[in-house]
Amino acid sequence: MLRLDRVTKRYGVGAFGGTTFTAVRDVSFAVAPGEVVSLIGESGSGKSTIGKMILKLIPVSEGSITLDGTDIGAFARRRRKEYYRHVQGVFQDPFSCYNPVFKADRVLRMIKEEYFPRVGRAEWDERVAAALESVRLDPGAVLGRYPHQLSGGQLQRLLVARALLLDIRYLVADEITSMLDASTRIDVLNLLADLRARGLGVLFITHDLALGNYISAKTVVLRRGEVVEMGETGKVFANPLHPYARRLLASVPQLHARWDGDEDAGAAGCALHDGGHAAEGERLAEVEPGHFVACAGAEGGCAAATDGGRAKAVSHRR
Repeated sequence: MLRLDRVTKRYGVGAFGGTTFTAVRDVSFAVAPGEVVSLIGESGSGKSTIGKMILKLIPVSEGSITLDGTDIGAFARRRRKEYYRHVQGVFQDPFSCYNPVFKADRVLRMIKEEYFPRVGRAEWDERVAAALESVRLDPGAVLGRYPHQLSGGQLQRLLVARALLLDIRYLVADEITSMLDASTRIDVLNLLADLRARGLGVLFITHDLALGNYISAKTVVLRRGEVVEMGETGKVFANPLHPYARRLLASVPQLHARWDGDEDAGAAGCALHDGGHAAEGERLAEVEPGHFVACAGAEGGCAAATDGGRAKAVSHRR
């Protein structure tokens, strides 16, 4: 299990870092093997920051990220290398992941040099061919090509194949479809569905709600670095209770209806205090089985909200 428990990330800003900016605040959720979890929210909500902390590209300020109960924050260099055998990431812009002066399959050779130096050439070629075929790539069509000779979808799938060569257990997919055309996007999503069926856990970071609804079993809605709603995808999408989640879902264009410009989809009241039950010290209440929501504060008409419209400190352990 890959778990985040009360994770917070602060950055120093201003001259000499004299002040701080909190990009992520008190975030808790988990990704299980064979599960796709969508992390959704508008640009700047902290989605990619969470992905970078999971991949140990930036440190956690508070809280912990654990893999099978072991805190990854304490990993030294050797254990970090072992961690990357199990957890890998694929990012938004596939072109930025390749050096244009080297052939694209160099990213696969680097895996061999770093992790499998003793594997023979023939055996390695078989592993590479199997990994490429598992992501629906023809080895003869991609190996030996430069990045500019391949499409964005091919480059993205090549990165997934690179991760599969390590026999990973969890994949952080950060906006991996945003730069792809519609047909290629579906191919990549179906690939993730196939990997899920093979037991791979996926954190699918996206601002495209339709894609999150299509692929994920669980959805986490992030706003300004905080989780405002999460739960089973069907319940969150069918019955959004936090005003922000309502507005976010209402903003998705409907092909069968003309948009009237009315974005005020928030209902008065706070689901947490109007029937939800939160444990002591928690800010997410379970309003129905498998569906959790945070206090809506002043924007939801919540009289119980304190500290200038903000709810008391929240976290959810699950």
